[in-house]
Amino acid sequence: MPGIEKLPIEETLEDSPQTRSLLGVFEEDTAAMSNYCTQLYQAMQRIYDAQNELSAATHLTSRLLKEYDKQRFPLGGDDEVMSSTLQQFAKVIDELSSCHAVLSTQLADAMMFPITQFKERDLKEILTLKEVFQISSDDHDVAINRYSRLSKKRDNDKLRAEAVEDVYTSRKKQHQTMMHYFCSLNTLQYKKKTALLEPLLGYMQAQVFFFKLGSENLTQQWEDFLGTIGTSVQNVRREMEEEVGQMQQTIQEMERSCDPLYAPCDPDPRPLPVCRNLTRKQGYLYIRNKTGLVSSSWERQYFFTQGGNLMQQGRGEVAGGLVTDLDNCSVMAVDCDDRRFCFQVTSFDGKKVVTLQSESRKDCEEWISTINNISKRIYLSENAEELAARVNQSALEAVTPSPSFQQRHESMRPSSKGRTGRASSISSVGSEPSPALSVLSLDALVAPETPIQFDIISPVSEENSAQSKTAAQSGRRSNPFGESGDSTSDDGSEDSILHQLFIVRFLGSMEVRTAESADVISETMRQILAARAIHNIFRMTESHLLVTCDCLKLIDPQTQVTRLRFPLSSVIQCSSHQDNKRLFGFVLQTPGGRGESRAVCYIFESNNDGEKICDSIGLAKQIAFHSEMDRKAVEKRKEHDKAKEKQQEELSKQRQIEKDLEEQSRLIAASSRPANPPAADGQFLVLSNSQSEDSDAGEEGKKRGESEA
Repeated sequence: MPGIEKLPIEETLEDSPQTRSLLGVFEEDTAAMSNYCTQLYQAMQRIYDAQNELSAATHLTSRLLKEYDKQRFPLGGDDEVMSSTLQQFAKVIDELSSCHAVLSTQLADAMMFPITQFKERDLKEILTLKEVFQISSDDHDVAINRYSRLSKKRDNDKLRAEAVEDVYTSRKKQHQTMMHYFCSLNTLQYKKKTALLEPLLGYMQAQVFFFKLGSENLTQQWEDFLGTIGTSVQNVRREMEEEVGQMQQTIQEMERSCDPLYAPCDPDPRPLPVCRNLTRKQGYLYIRNKTGLVSSSWERQYFFTQGGNLMQQGRGEVAGGLVTDLDNCSVMAVDCDDRRFCFQVTSFDGKKVVTLQSESRKDCEEWISTINNISKRIYLSENAEELAARVNQSALEAVTPSPSFQQRHESMRPSSKGRTGRASSISSVGSEPSPALSVLSLDALVAPETPIQFDIISPVSEENSAQSKTAAQSGRRSNPFGESGDSTSDDGSEDSILHQLFIVRFLGSMEVRTAESADVISETMRQILAARAIHNIFRMTESHLLVTCDCLKLIDPQTQVTRLRFPLSSVIQCSSHQDNKRLFGFVLQTPGGRGESRAVCYIFESNNDGEKICDSIGLAKQIAFHSEMDRKAVEKRKEHDKAKEKQQEELSKQRQIEKDLEEQSRLIAASSRPANPPAADGQFLVLSNSQSEDSDAGEEGKKRGESEA
């Protein structure tokens, strides 16, 4: 006999859609077998009831046997041995169709009893188990839905205990019923062969016994064949009994081993270790679907990862459907008002957000780690789990404090083999180090024991109070967001030539030792991404980055309040990630204590605009540089014009002084001459006004002197 198709009892607890689909095939095969056995039973019943119609009944039986290979059995349609055997039986029955006398007792005992027992006992038992399994499956769905709807805010120990006990009881009942149902369906694959062969064998034996006086050729021709068929039936029955014993033993072992898995949460208070090296995962999750503007519903689906995609599949579906693309996506745990253990997957462009719920915290963290590993394309490598383990280990070493920062870095690069492993881990988290980085120590780039800031600190109350005090002194009203009521910008950004706005998400910032190295930004990216991966920090603050010729501003997209302002003159350098163009950062030189300055590196994530933002910042610096040069040229020209004007004023003053001196000398010369002497030609000289006035004054003085005398 060829191999028998079987349902996997080991997969009954998982209850995946693939198992349900395979179960549907077996149920369809059972329905087809039941239909076929009913027809065969009616044919044999006709032989038993009507001896007068014996020939017609045997002809119908022969015809049904010939049509066996035309029946579309999902699991046994291509059984050539069975088809050829039934064809030979049909041939024999055609030869015996001319017989008119059949003993009713022999036919009842040898032919009708086996087929009746198979139809009334085995097939009805499977139908009963099917109904019981359907009821237990529905009860389990109701229990798990009730458990998942437990309120997070109003946590009631009694209700939670009842829900957990209900899930445990219903899941155990479903598992046990499903295992016994699978066992009966597997057993049916053996019984359907014996149920067809035993009645025919009994029928032929009764015919042979009844026709002892028949033809010796007929008896001698088919005795060997009937003996072979009988041996085959016994072998199938023996194999079926062994398989039933093995399945019963498997059921008992799985009942003992799967008992802790019936509860949705771990009864042990100690948390189980979370496996963060997975690149594939599957299981049931709840997905939130929006049903209105503010309302939403949760649906339980079977989710699995396939390459770089997240797929979902419902019960009764043959194949899964695409949910979202996981390449370069972001995943983080979220707090839902009505559900626990929720996480959120955001596509690389930020347009699609999927909210999912798992049964336990461990399952939630494993889903987050798996999706995070897939988003880094680790699954494309040959040893995906090993590479994921190295990435997580390197990320753990990057954020784990050690007694000596120098010893930690020296232990990471003792030999070429260690350097190769480090390079592979860096390439999976950030970009590969440049040759300059291999020469320059990591201690010269990042300050040791530097804390990482993962969120933007809003303006403090002191700044707001200072702004309000300044506004009060100037007579202007200030708003509660820390902005002045005056429409004129203080930094002159409104008069800037360049205004470019980008959507960015802040990843983190940390202090660095040097600001001139070209690899300091890539090393800071590696440190911050590793710290986020280790500590499961996936929440990012979204802002609008405004690039002008004077400064860089981080603006709140909802309130339009400036969160941070970076003067453009303080930005030393800016660059994007070598492989992931969504990441970029810049180094800012800020004044520190005791007159010293410190360098801080800020890392951001954009919508695939990292290079564009860096180019915009470079363009702003160039425009600012040329504007400064133009301003200095204008100031120099103004100073030159002012000096020239001053020189002209001094020259005009000097000319005026010379003119005054010349006028005074002429007056002195005029006063020394006699008063209006007659000219030679009998005419008088005409004096100037000043001279005439002097002469009048002289005459008055002369008259005054004479009167006094």
